[in-house]
Amino acid sequence: MNKTIFEITKMDCPSEENLIRMKLDGISEIKNLDFDIPKRKLTVFHSGKIDQIEKSIIELNLGGKKISTEQTEQTDFKETTSQRKLLWTVLGINFVFFIIEMTTGLISKSMGLVADSLDMLADSFVYGISLFAVGGTLIRKKRIAKIAGYFQITLAVIGFVEVLRRFFGTEKLPDFSTMIIVSVLALIANGICLYILEKSKSKEEVHMKASMIFTSNDVIINLGVIIAGLLVNWLNSSKPDLIIGTIVFVLVIQGAFRILKLSK
Repeated sequence: MNKTIFEITKMDCPSEENLIRMKLDGISEIKNLDFDIPKRKLTVFHSGKIDQIEKSIIELNLGGKKISTEQTEQTDFKETTSQRKLLWTVLGINFVFFIIEMTTGLISKSMGLVADSLDMLADSFVYGISLFAVGGTLIRKKRIAKIAGYFQITLAVIGFVEVLRRFFGTEKLPDFSTMIIVSVLALIANGICLYILEKSKSKEEVHMKASMIFTSNDVIINLGVIIAGLLVNWLNSSKPDLIIGTIVFVLVIQGAFRILKLSK
């Protein structure tokens, strides 16, 4: 048995972990994957050469780099029987907040909230693909990933068109108070998701939960929408909302292309 450690510089939330798991699924040499999200490290226990595994990790464009490979006598790995329950929980939280943010975003005329809702939907796709593909064939998983990726890109493009329409039009100012309140709730929801997932890890990693939460892209996006809401009120302009909306739409499309890579 060999143990290879990778540094994954862009792995800062559980969504990236699930993308990596899906990408490596089906490689028979892999015996176990051990993720340390706060330290952005992945330990792969495997037999044989690491070449195919390393190539698959690099293809995800998450900044994957092999650190070391050594032999190990460890052959017994604990099964995470509660993993499906945890994934269902975080999927549910993300999907509920997708609906909440999409609805309040349309009502309050905030593109920042609409874009953030799509980011929540993107996370739901990742968890959903992991769940629905369990026990299924690789072909089935790739089909689901392709549908999810293209659907996500379509929504993001529609969002871009709406941003342009509002930028050159005379749209009413978004409701800044709704932007701030809903984003704070989404921030809390993301923190709960990260806490739930990290709770399934070994106890010695508990003290790293805080750093995990504050380095999450989702948390940064939530803070961005909150700041945009404050600027909308201060400047009496919709431009800050449109700018944060555009930035998040770009992130959503990047995530969609990562999902599409899994369908190849």
